[in-house]
Amino acid sequence: MSGTGTASAGAGNFCPLLRLKTTSRIPKLGFLKLNHSLITFRSLQIKASDSSNHLRLNVAHDVTLSNANGHATGSGTNLKQLSTIGNSTNIQWHNCSVLKDDRHRLLDQKGCVIWITGLSGSGKSTVACALSRILHQWGKLTYVLDGDNLRHGLNKDLGFKAQDRAENIRRFGEVGKLFADAGVICIASLISPYRRDRDACRAMLANGDFIEVFMDVPLHVCEARDPKGLYKLARAGKIKGFTGIDDPYETPIHSEIVLKHGEPCASSPVEMAEKIAVYLENNGYCSVEVIN
Repeated sequence: MSGTGTASAGAGNFCPLLRLKTTSRIPKLGFLKLNHSLITFRSLQIKASDSSNHLRLNVAHDVTLSNANGHATGSGTNLKQLSTIGNSTNIQWHNCSVLKDDRHRLLDQKGCVIWITGLSGSGKSTVACALSRILHQWGKLTYVLDGDNLRHGLNKDLGFKAQDRAENIRRFGEVGKLFADAGVICIASLISPYRRDRDACRAMLANGDFIEVFMDVPLHVCEARDPKGLYKLARAGKIKGFTGIDDPYETPIHSEIVLKHGEPCASSPVEMAEKIAVYLENNGYCSVEVIN
């Protein structure tokens, strides 16, 4: 069948007719291409009349009419707003009746992301684990996202070029955002050398829920520690693009917390972690509740 006709779609009762141009063959699958448009559906009955050039679509579920660019232009029984995010088209955020505040009340804490940044060897992972232990003793739920750990799985497809580092940090931010939304105190520990990438992660969260902690440890101290032997390899030219040697580290400008090497209150990882814990308590993210 060909020519200009009309079609209606709905659940039970037909919606107002949509004028369209039909194709010469009615497909058997769950889509129908019509004059640079696409109708998608899950359950369909088609009645066609060659004499009237009309199509009547009896659909058991919602129907979406989209244009050639993939953007929704209309629907059947329920018109829903669809979005395009990046390369993902025709998507919609689904809300749940259990909200973020409900989870916060259940856990008796406020979800957030503590972003510990600094050079390799500055003590980020050690402080992150010490903080997690302190908060656990307070009866608080935490999770540590470690830079090396995520590269064992989620980010194992990424290298250390600038674009890979940016994607590595973006994924960290998105995962941390989910943890914070769940009410968990997420402790992210990674070099994250570029200021723009850290700021992009901050922008993902509600105001105040991204807490940047700068491990202000001089390069020569980190290089003297060299727990993984990476500085030695970088100096020998066996590792290219190593932060602090032949790739820059951009010092944070507006960190909520700065843990400066050599200060009396930051002489050990535990003391540094305690400083972060006190910040969380003072800003309403959690309260002290020591458990045995």
